[in-house]
Amino acid sequence: MITTLSPADYGAAIPRLADILMDAVDAGAGVSFMKPLDRAAAEAFWQGLVPAVAGGQTLVLAAEDQGLLAGVVLLQLADKPNQPHRADVAKLLVHRDFRRRGLGSALMRALEDEARLHQRSLLTFDAVAHGPVEAFYKSLGFICAGYYPAYAYSGDGRLDDTALFYKPL
Repeated sequence: MITTLSPADYGAAIPRLADILMDAVDAGAGVSFMKPLDRAAAEAFWQGLVPAVAGGQTLVLAAEDQGLLAGVVLLQLADKPNQPHRADVAKLLVHRDFRRRGLGSALMRALEDEARLHQRSLLTFDAVAHGPVEAFYKSLGFICAGYYPAYAYSGDGRLDDTALFYKPL
């Protein structure tokens, strides 16, 4: 089941969101953090989004499986006067205990539906290039516009390329 968390539900979910983020980083996901990610830093990240969630600039879509928050994706609505048609995708995370069940794809479909409800016609984001993550997004119809070479460090300390994605809705 995919839901958009209300600001109140979001605040209550922060400890579980921290678990999911720490699991993703531990698994080597390229999500802006390095190993080891401690609970305080993970919770601080999610806590830092409270104003944007409360203000409606960031929508938090959550996947529940077996009664537990299993995955999340953020839809960040552009608020610039010249970009009311656009939104960014951020932090698609599915806990390893719940992977290979279609939750990532379901979260992205729900995110696209939510973007349309907010009259957004273009989604953009970046992700680790040249591997399963890039292939996953391409399988969902996202278009790779190009690459930044050696853009960010991976969990094991090497520099990875980053793919730039977009999808017209």
